[in-house]
Amino acid sequence: MTNKQGYAAYANNRIMTASPAELTLMLYEGAIKFCNIAADAIEKKDIAKAHENIVKVENIIEEFRATLNHKYPVAEDFENVYSYLNQRLVEANVKKDREILEEVLEHLRTMRDTWKEVMKQVGSGR
Repeated sequence: MTNKQGYAAYANNRIMTASPAELTLMLYEGAIKFCNIAADAIEKKDIAKAHENIVKVENIIEEFRATLNHKYPVAEDFENVYSYLNQRLVEANVKKDREILEEVLEHLRTMRDTWKEVMKQVGSGR
């Protein structure tokens, strides 16, 4: 087994055994990673790579939106935030604007950090 296959098996196992809270954290981490890659690609004028990674972030945001439980009032607030982030991502993609991605990154990092604090408060969510 090559190192790449070993890592893929490890990553797959990590996902399959993660709690819902850990999966949410992984999604935030992934969105941040792809947003950073897109911002760097814009800087390097790699339009295709920027587009591909912005779309990955949009897909993660859409997954967050799809899993909101609307029986809780706070879901509407998250819906608004996710909608805003998605609009900004579309705008960043059309304009290939790194500054917009930096704004999105700021929001994603804040949300991730808040999520980490919630996980600490309640245990790992298992």
